[in-house]
Amino acid sequence: MELTGNTFFFPWEVSLEEWLQANLGSTGTGIISFFSAFGEEMILILVMGLLYWVLDKKMGKRVGLSVLAAMTWNAQFKNIFLRRRPYMDHEGIQILRVVEPSADPMDLAAQGYSFPSGHSANASSVYASLAAELKKKWMTALAVVLPLLVGCSRVVVGAHYPTDVMVGWVLGLLAVLIVRLLSGRIRNELALNGIVLLTAVPGFFFCRSEDYFSSVGLMIGFMLGSMLEEKKVNFENTRNVLFGILRLVGGFAIYFLLNTALKMPFSKDFLSGGSTGALLVRAARYAIVAFVEFGIYPMIFAKAEGALSGKKGR
Repeated sequence: MELTGNTFFFPWEVSLEEWLQANLGSTGTGIISFFSAFGEEMILILVMGLLYWVLDKKMGKRVGLSVLAAMTWNAQFKNIFLRRRPYMDHEGIQILRVVEPSADPMDLAAQGYSFPSGHSANASSVYASLAAELKKKWMTALAVVLPLLVGCSRVVVGAHYPTDVMVGWVLGLLAVLIVRLLSGRIRNELALNGIVLLTAVPGFFFCRSEDYFSSVGLMIGFMLGSMLEEKKVNFENTRNVLFGILRLVGGFAIYFLLNTALKMPFSKDFLSGGSTGALLVRAARYAIVAFVEFGIYPMIFAKAEGALSGKKGR
């Protein structure tokens, strides 16, 4: 199903974007566009994997819940406002970094709507949540600088209007604040997860973009996997550098292999078609990946490390 979307903007936003792209040059644009990565999937997986699998599992759960809340809320807002990306409507703005490289840049279902900025919401939620957890000055500074750079990069590459970025920052901070308030008052993990999940449910009735179904799938899989881990595995975090590296490498390998394998039963045209079936398959695929990563994978490395430690002991 082809999505069309709405066009609305302040004139100064278009003028600013055109001026930035015309005056920064290829070197300046390339440097700034690099910071988009700090709000993208791979960095979020790295941060979550490092926290959950290696450093502090409980902190990883809290940070993960904040990030996933921001992702699902952001996607729902996008499907309410249906704002097209600036490069889609202004010839003077080029797209230098698309959201989904394998899809047509003009495909709204794949590239997602513009308002608010998902990268900005992701960055502000993950780094603000880390700052709130660690309570270190250097992390607080990073929580300000990195989202600022991520947001600026999204404007420079032509993927967002400045107002998309501003609202994305606010939404990410609100997710951190609300999730921390809820977790401080609700000690039952199932109840807490259920309340956060309920905030994502309305989107099933009106969202038609892939980012919403990806986010909801990740949220469901993360919640189920982390609860399974607590009941059946309860692994310990590690300060062993080798074990930490192996956990991260194994987690990334499973992510890529499972993501690829789960696509194989379906044609590329079906997966990118935007039908209800394709969107539900996408949600299920991300839910399975997250469930395996946070629930099943810890069983594997816990047993492997236990066996390895036992052999060393003998």
